[in-house]
Amino acid sequence: MKIDNTYASVPQVRQMLNKVPEVTIYFWIIKILATTVGETAADFLNVNLNLGLTGTTVAMVVLLAAVLVLQFRTDRYVPWVYWLAVVLISIVGTLITDNLVDNLGVPLKVTTVVFAVVLAATFAAWYRSERTLSIHTIVTSRREAFYWSAILFTFALGTAAGDLLAEGLDLGYWKSALIFAGLIALVAAAYSRSWLNAVLAFWIAYVLTRPLGASLGDYLSQARDDGGLGLGTVVTSALFLATILGLIVYLSVTKRDAPQRAVPSHETSPAPLR
Repeated sequence: MKIDNTYASVPQVRQMLNKVPEVTIYFWIIKILATTVGETAADFLNVNLNLGLTGTTVAMVVLLAAVLVLQFRTDRYVPWVYWLAVVLISIVGTLITDNLVDNLGVPLKVTTVVFAVVLAATFAAWYRSERTLSIHTIVTSRREAFYWSAILFTFALGTAAGDLLAEGLDLGYWKSALIFAGLIALVAAAYSRSWLNAVLAFWIAYVLTRPLGASLGDYLSQARDDGGLGLGTVVTSALFLATILGLIVYLSVTKRDAPQRAVPSHETSPAPLR
């Protein structure tokens, strides 16, 4: 792999091609599908396989750790590795919130606030260390560690916020989905009018897609008596996983979401999110 000479100015740091895909429509579709799977698969493993929250959490954390090791060892974006990590981290983020609420009795309002603070602290530490939060600059292992930490906390926060609206405030699943979809539309409009910069708009939308996907997953899978369509966690998870797999195969073949350029690891100004 040929690396631009500008990388040489950063000694003793592993340098690689950008590890995150281009932000295209495929990115957001797979992200929302992955968040839905995170909700339904966590419920399926917990209830249908009788693993319980603790057993499910341990199993998923171990599996996620193994996939993240593989992800960190790659030196470029590999679609199936990257998106498998996203799906698993979605499940783990859901389970973290579920453990706090169901096993430890922490109120949803508290978990929402706590994860918001933890995510903000992660972003603050990331920016102080790297002077950028742009996903187009994930070219060192340290930046990648910050990136995946932020991703985990966005899923945990999104789970807590989604459950707070749908269950804590008794709005129901489809109403909650409409609210989060509306908020994402507002973010997109603000970005298009240059009221939000690209990096801030991206991360706000990334957080909001988690409760959107979770609300959709619950609406599809939960029983009709509980406000859902009654498809069940097995059907919903299988349907969305099959769609994700199809899109990953398509992207692997076409390279439609491959990073277009390697960004020097010393670059400090956020690149626009296309």
